[in-house]
Amino acid sequence: MKKLFSTSVSDTALSVALFVLRVGAGSLMMIQHGFDKLQHFAQRSHKFADPFGIGSTASYSLVVFAEFFCAAFVILGLFTRLAAFPIVIAMCVALFVANKGHFFGEGELAGIYLVAFLTILFAGPGKASLDRLIGK
Repeated sequence: MKKLFSTSVSDTALSVALFVLRVGAGSLMMIQHGFDKLQHFAQRSHKFADPFGIGSTASYSLVVFAEFFCAAFVILGLFTRLAAFPIVIAMCVALFVANKGHFFGEGELAGIYLVAFLTILFAGPGKASLDRLIGK
């Protein structure tokens, strides 16, 4: 019971927490959003929003890159911070442009993903990652 209310965090607990966050958020992003967009690329790319004026196909390609390929790198813990950055940008656009900043309404899911991937961006991948193995 005493450990339940403790404010100290062990290195192992932090590594496990970052692993769970990285794999959980990355898997949900990649499977629920990125894979679906990748599968229907030809049907959806010409109708996608163009918030930066680069064309709907280019905008859709960047979102697929972030939501599928970058999420896969986050899951593996490979180039984690670099891979989390495009996802953070995509979620900012989804929340503030597509959902008009309605964090507590229609933009809730984008907001949750934004918070999760910002945490990964700031905290890094943890010890259970390919980044750590490469760094040795």
